[in-house]
Amino acid sequence: MRVPLSWLREYVDLPATETGRDVQAKLVAVGLEVETVEQIGAGLKGPLVVGKVLTIEELEGFKKPIRFCTVDVGTANGTGEPQEIVCGARNFAVGDKVVVVLPGAVLPGDFAIAARKTYGKTSHGMICSTDELGMGDDGTHGIIVLPPEHEVGTDAIELLQLVDEVLDIAVTPDRGYCLSMRGVARETAIAYGLPLRDPALLDVPVPNAYGYPVKVADPIGCSRFTARTVVGLQPEARSPIWMRRRLQKAGMRPISLAVDVTNYVMLELGQPLHAYDRTRIDGPIGVRRAEQGEKLTTLDGTVRVLDAADLVITDNRGPIGLAGVMGGANTEIADASEDAHTTEVVIEAAHFDAISIARTARRHKLASEASKRFERGVDPQAAAAAAQRTVDLLVLLAGGTAEAGVTEVSAPSGPRTITMAADHPDRVAGVAYGRETVVRRLQEVGCDVYGQDELLVTAPSWRPDLNEPNDLAEEVIRLEGYENLPSTLPTPPSGRGLTDRQRLHRRIGRALAGAGYVEALNYPFTGEAVLDQLGLAADDARRRTVKLVNPLSDEEPSLRTTLLPGLLGALRRNDGRGSHDLALFETGLVFRPTGHETKPVRLPVAGRPSDEEIAGLDAALPRQPRRAAVVLAGAREQAGWWGKGRPADWADSVEAARTIAREAGVDLTVRADQHAPWHPGRCAALYVMVNGEETLFGHAGELHPRVIKELHLPERTCAMEVELDVLEQAVDGVLRAPRISTFPVATQDVALVVGQDVPAADVERALREGAGELLESLRLFDVFTGEQIGEGRKSLAYALRFRAADRTLTVDEASAARDTAVALAAERTGAVLRGA
Repeated sequence: MRVPLSWLREYVDLPATETGRDVQAKLVAVGLEVETVEQIGAGLKGPLVVGKVLTIEELEGFKKPIRFCTVDVGTANGTGEPQEIVCGARNFAVGDKVVVVLPGAVLPGDFAIAARKTYGKTSHGMICSTDELGMGDDGTHGIIVLPPEHEVGTDAIELLQLVDEVLDIAVTPDRGYCLSMRGVARETAIAYGLPLRDPALLDVPVPNAYGYPVKVADPIGCSRFTARTVVGLQPEARSPIWMRRRLQKAGMRPISLAVDVTNYVMLELGQPLHAYDRTRIDGPIGVRRAEQGEKLTTLDGTVRVLDAADLVITDNRGPIGLAGVMGGANTEIADASEDAHTTEVVIEAAHFDAISIARTARRHKLASEASKRFERGVDPQAAAAAAQRTVDLLVLLAGGTAEAGVTEVSAPSGPRTITMAADHPDRVAGVAYGRETVVRRLQEVGCDVYGQDELLVTAPSWRPDLNEPNDLAEEVIRLEGYENLPSTLPTPPSGRGLTDRQRLHRRIGRALAGAGYVEALNYPFTGEAVLDQLGLAADDARRRTVKLVNPLSDEEPSLRTTLLPGLLGALRRNDGRGSHDLALFETGLVFRPTGHETKPVRLPVAGRPSDEEIAGLDAALPRQPRRAAVVLAGAREQAGWWGKGRPADWADSVEAARTIAREAGVDLTVRADQHAPWHPGRCAALYVMVNGEETLFGHAGELHPRVIKELHLPERTCAMEVELDVLEQAVDGVLRAPRISTFPVATQDVALVVGQDVPAADVERALREGAGELLESLRLFDVFTGEQIGEGRKSLAYALRFRAADRTLTVDEASAARDTAVALAAERTGAVLRGA
């Protein structure tokens, strides 16, 4: 809602020194979201005056039509002589009153005006259009032609209200009454503690039997319908400048007098209106639900196929308007430029059901100023006042005559009353406001309040959002100031902090970040297309997804079963933007339905659900394990003066899994595997011990070349994904820090020759077991193949570190432990000491 400050001052006597910024601060304090304050006419400097075109000379020989004009600007130019101006516009004639800017003036955008020679003539100023003055669109896209009654030499800055401030307010759905000057003025008056001049307080004639006939067949959809008729409108009557300028500042384009009046009253009172050309209406006006498949051509020229749930305005021929959304073209008010002028109008001021209007607007993808207000709640009691205000303006500005007939069809309704304890706002806010403050604040928003300790509150008709005690408490709290609420942090019971699971997840995130990975958070949605690109088999469990009823995107209608698609998409985007050395990670839930989920029950809202109901709801949910994943591409170590660097490979993804396992104090076992979307020869299965059994923890390695091509990823992209829930089960009690020995370490290196197909992990496992308790660590530091080893063989070189907790090891003890380890490796894997 755009609110011109000059218009707002008509309803609230703001101090003359108050600026738009001051009003913004006050309105924000009472809970309105004022996004910006626009300074209209900032930098504008005169002289800018009304002029009369005396002569027009057409200049020949140029690519576009050019006119040399003389304009009477009175004494504004200091001489009283006609002003010579060159102009290319053609929508004005001799005798027209126009807006002239003279040399020395500055227009918006810091555009200084000076005499200059152009097209062989000297132009002393400029004849202005609305765009050049920053007035907004008036539909003409040409020179401003003023009504003839304005005197030559009149200051056009004041006449056109070119300097003003406009507050742009983002109105939330519960504050529909603020989509009007009346509503914003009420909030302003409360914020400043000033009286409000309510524009809806008008003398309205009582309904009678002489008004235009109206039949409402759906009183639920239309609870009130007021109709008034004005005849004898002068076809040549135009909207006055003040009305056109207020509409423009509020963001609406002036169209014609009758339409401008209805839009103006809607902005003023918040009640959408519609004016019908009475000569185009056939019989009584009706309100009913549409018949399935009925058609209506709306004012935007679109033929719309109606739904049975749409509320329509009808006459004897059928629908003539989409109720609360947009009128029909067959009863449109004729513009003054058309041959068939509108001289008789029927004014509709109705109240429609908010939900019905919202659904119709969305069904037809037709959001309008009217539907925006109806779906947020319009004051049903304002219809008669809005109709009367429209009639008054048409009579005043168009020379019309109001017919005596007044039609009002309304469904019976009573006031909304709410019972609330006087200290309820105190208990909600934790502040002692007192009964007097509570009553005063509720009365300021328009409520009638009775009672002492127990208050009986009648909500005003323009506040459909006030329905229960908490709504009233919120009004008191916001008007007293949210900033005045005490900030008190709850004191948690001692010993309560992060759970072991939360600590583990945080440690894993910090460890991966410390290893050079950047966290990427992705949406938990996926689609069949990306699962196909990953090369998943038809019976792969990751293809069993949970489908969303109302997905954000039709391309991703399901919840993810793996973290890889989102991470790989992030890697692809970053690579496409020039970042080629990438290491990303993510931790989050995946959704893996088992097929045994039950139908969820609808939980009650009146009280806490029972334990059985909560358990039933949990049983309807899919399994949601928490996972961690990484993706890598480009260089893992950068080249520089220190060395050549190296690219990321499958071993880095395995090392990321080891990093995660170390944070949990769990040993990781690595074995070769084949698992999509990894390369069959470069895929590792990761295992941990859970309750004495080896359990699959995840997979790591280099992605399949076909997957890399389908997803447009960099070559040699690697990935790892593990299940953190399995890791938690593998944790054996509290993670203990390693004991630091004061005795020296004994290092023994061994190089073992094994078959090419023997996994290094199997050799390592045998060495660890054979070395016994004296082994502190074991590291593979070299892999060698060549003629010296023999075809189909490889050499694995390990560094073994031995240490005792209570003594210094002798050479014989370290050598004996090494020999035992080598012997067990030879027995299990066929390893042979290199050079033996």
